[in-house]
Amino acid sequence: MSPQDFFPAAAEWVGRLDDVFPGVWIKPYFAQWEVGHLLSMALLGGASILLNLRLIGYGLTDDPPSVVRRQVLPWLNLGVVGILFTGVLIGTSNPERLFTSEAFTAKMLGLAAALVLTYGVALPAAREDGRIRPLTAAYAALGLGLFGLALGVFATAKLVNPGLWHVVTAAGLMVLFVTRGLTRIVYAAGLAVLIASQLAVTQLLIPADDYARLDPTHKGFFLAFAAWILGAAAVQIISAGRGSAGGWGVKAMAYATLLVWVTTAAAGRWIAFA
Repeated sequence: MSPQDFFPAAAEWVGRLDDVFPGVWIKPYFAQWEVGHLLSMALLGGASILLNLRLIGYGLTDDPPSVVRRQVLPWLNLGVVGILFTGVLIGTSNPERLFTSEAFTAKMLGLAAALVLTYGVALPAAREDGRIRPLTAAYAALGLGLFGLALGVFATAKLVNPGLWHVVTAAGLMVLFVTRGLTRIVYAAGLAVLIASQLAVTQLLIPADDYARLDPTHKGFFLAFAAWILGAAAVQIISAGRGSAGGWGVKAMAYATLLVWVTTAAAGRWIAFA
C-alpha cells in the first residue's frame, strides 16, 4: 500500500529527486525545514481545535461559530500553506523513503480527508452557524470515505499500526474535555478501568516476549478503548442537542475533522518506522 505499489514506473524518477533542485538544496538543511513543518502543524492544529471545539459546543462559546471562523481562518490558511510548502520540499530531499512507505500513503489520504472536511464541511458549517447545506453533506461523505481509507492503510501497515494509539489517545482526551457532569465521571472511570486492565494483562499476566499473545491482546484493548470513546462521544452529541453551533451532524463532523488531522500528523511521525 505504499506509493511504489501504485506507481512502480515512477521509481527511477523518484530516486533522482534528491540529486536535483530543490531536493539537493534542501537536504543539508532538512532539520530546519522539518522545524518549519512542525511549527506549521502546531499553528494549523491550534486553529482547527478552536474552530471545531466551537462547533461541538465548547471553547469560545461567547461568540457564534461564524465569528470564531473569521478569527481563526487566516491562521488556519497559513498553517495549511506552511505544511504543504515545507512538506513538498522535505519530500524532495528524502523521496525514496516516502515512496516506499505505507505510512506516507496513510498520511496523504489523511491529508486529503482533512482538507475536504476542513474546507468543505467545518468552515462552511461555521459560516452558516451550524447549518449544513446539500453540498456540505456531499463533502462530508467524501471526507469520511477518505478518512476511512487512511485509517485502513494505517491499521494494516507493518511496524506502523501502533501509531493509531495516538489517534485513540487524542480522541479520548477530546471526549474527556467536552463531557460534563455524570457522563464525564462514568467515562473517566471506564477509561481508568481499561487502562488498569491493559497494564495488568500485558505487564503482569503475559510475558514481555510472548508476542503471539501480546499482539492480539493489545488489538483487543484498542478496539475496547475505541468503542468506549465513540460511545461516550455519541452520548455527548445526543445529550447536547441542537445548540448555537447546530445539531448532532455538525458535532460529529467536528469530531471527525479534529481526528483526521491527528491521524495525518501521527502517520507522518511514523514514516521513519516503516
